[in-house]
Amino acid sequence: METTTSIVLPDFLPYLLAIFGLLVLWQYYQLRVMKGRILAIDIFDRSGVRMYLYAVADDLQACEVCRSAHGTVFPPSEVMTRQFSPIKGTCKSPARCIGFLVGLYGAWPEANRIVERLRLSRKREPIQLNQDELREMILGPWERSISADTDRLAIYVLEAVLGDCTNPSPAMEKYRDTLEYAKEVRHMPLIVPVYFRLVELLTRQGQTVEALHFIEQFEKRYKGKTSKPYTPTETQLGLMKIKKSHLKSVARSTEPAPTT
Repeated sequence: METTTSIVLPDFLPYLLAIFGLLVLWQYYQLRVMKGRILAIDIFDRSGVRMYLYAVADDLQACEVCRSAHGTVFPPSEVMTRQFSPIKGTCKSPARCIGFLVGLYGAWPEANRIVERLRLSRKREPIQLNQDELREMILGPWERSISADTDRLAIYVLEAVLGDCTNPSPAMEKYRDTLEYAKEVRHMPLIVPVYFRLVELLTRQGQTVEALHFIEQFEKRYKGKTSKPYTPTETQLGLMKIKKSHLKSVARSTEPAPTT
């Protein structure tokens, strides 16, 4: 008499296999994110920003309060709070220091490491990069990463900020590009400081006519919009008027005298 044996699988085995498959898939996904091959999207954050970096123009005129905040990296959750300020205290410069709060996704390895440091920091507190770490991130292969299009203008601004004193011409070109191509919400915090820095550099280079052109463009852009997000403060509007008045005086003084 023949006996047949059969293997009876428990009913919960398919569920265990499904869970195991999901875990393997999740690990694979994490590895791809860390290598910058795919973007990790938070369904609660549609901005495409994983960190904000505060950079101050490389200028001896910058006050100690603002200079000490240079290179600080903030999580988006902190930047979105109503009381957020990238500096600890009040700017001590009468003309106000020019600082840039730059949002980055950062899918290339050097930026990914900073995002991971920020994630692992105690209570997700801000971290501060030294100048070498900052340059290493900016000079990393961001153009080959999947976030290249997302981060392009942000990197242009950071490149300009770090080199506009020693090499103003390419920096000014990057500032011009930012003003021309900044269209998305994540670019809006860059526009006002870019105007101020570009006008300042043009003034130093003796390019009075172009500096006045950008001041007038600034005034036209923000006319009647001071209550909207990312618009200049009353102090900034006043400072730009002072710059305009000064540059007009310079332009008049350099005009050739009429011949009789």
